[in-house]
Amino acid sequence: MATPDMAGSTIIPCLRYRDAHAAIDWLCTAFGFQKQAVYDDEQGGVAHAQLVYGNGMLMLGSVRDDGFGARMMQPDETNGRETQCPCVIVKDCRAHYERAKAVGAEIIDDYAEKDYGGAGYSCRDLEGHLWWFGSYDPWAEHAG
Repeated sequence: MATPDMAGSTIIPCLRYRDAHAAIDWLCTAFGFQKQAVYDDEQGGVAHAQLVYGNGMLMLGSVRDDGFGARMMQPDETNGRETQCPCVIVKDCRAHYERAKAVGAEIIDDYAEKDYGGAGYSCRDLEGHLWWFGSYDPWAEHAG
């Protein structure tokens, strides 16, 4: 198996938000992301943003009906159904769950200890995107 020659994640989820500035603030407060870069567009929205969590990254921008953005739909346009969801490894899953719940994340699957190891939960963010957070680290069993 090939290993990347770079630090950080080689797969980076990309999401769109109707109010990307509010989403950035919310994702930082609720989920613990940190802003790495935020580039505004000419309409006052977000052309491109990069948020980091550990060595992972999320890219996001404002909803647009042109180019790449025209190929994406928002959860409110699909009755909340998703074809993928970001999965984020967290050290203290219980504390992460309580933090997200306290700021209004819609909990879909409550915090639970998993048979395969670790704990996890799933939720929706302020615009309905589905997320999974857990302490199970699939990389750990392959490290060595």
